Amino acid sequence: MGDLTQKAARHLRWARQDGVSSLIEEDDLRPLHRATRAWRKWRWRRSSGVAAGTAMPVWLVGVQRSGTNMVVRGLEESPEVEVHNENDGAAFERFRLRPDPVVRRILLASRHRYVLFKPLCDSHRVDELLALDTPTPGRAIWAYRGVDGRVQSALDKFGDTNLRVLTEIASGRGADRWQAQRLSDDSVELIRSFDWTSMTPASAAALFWYVRNRLFFDLGLDRRNDVLLSSYDALVAAPESGTKALATFLGMEWDPGLATHIERRDGGQPVRLDLDSRVRQRCDELGSRLDAIATRR
Repeated sequence: MGDLTQKAARHLRWARQDGVSSLIEEDDLRPLHRATRAWRKWRWRRSSGVAAGTAMPVWLVGVQRSGTNMVVRGLEESPEVEVHNENDGAAFERFRLRPDPVVRRILLASRHRYVLFKPLCDSHRVDELLALDTPTPGRAIWAYRGVDGRVQSALDKFGDTNLRVLTEIASGRGADRWQAQRLSDDSVELIRSFDWTSMTPASAAALFWYVRNRLFFDLGLDRRNDVLLSSYDALVAAPESGTKALATFLGMEWDPGLATHIERRDGGQPVRLDLDSRVRQRCDELGSRLDAIATRR
């Protein structure tokens, strides 16, 4: 099946599952809105564009279903930001970033002040991406979401994908998958320690959340000033202050348009899911560490 056919089938499945309006919003499939935004960016380049080669690369990473599309939609409204999402064939192939020289050429050709990439499947490479040779040093945003909310969203969107992938990694056959890249020895041993014939999709999705978000610490990102930890749950609770923190981190002037698309959700926590007890303990401990850092910063 060709890429276009696969993409069409995937969108049809998601439309049936989540509704057409949800799909249009999430994948930004509104032609008029996109055309208007493109025109604003063109006008900004004409009047205020920076010299080619001086744009700041911004890497938006984290675990899938953690609110990264929400962050993209806000930043994309700013005319000074050029966005390359995972479905952009110029920068991505099958949701993976193209080789570094290709990405670097995109950066050096831009006349926007910021070039935002969303390489979720390459989150394990964020330290390498930050070291990419560009005139303006890059910055990274690691987005995360509480485990229960993320697991429920992942199950709704992807079904038992995390279960199938981690089962393969546990068997030793998935070492080449992006999901297994740069996992610590402890994370791999943890995955292998479970009985995968009895693991539920929810517990597997939570374990995936754990081993991938643990990379934030394993890669030393918690000790870097050029990486911002962004909480989805905090962002939807206080959109203005959350987007102001993002703007300050990037050196942007804050505009209300960064937050107007975010539906404020005061109070209320996702249903606490029935997870394997060892997985639950690990996730709760890691979630507390992430929350502490996000709050402190």
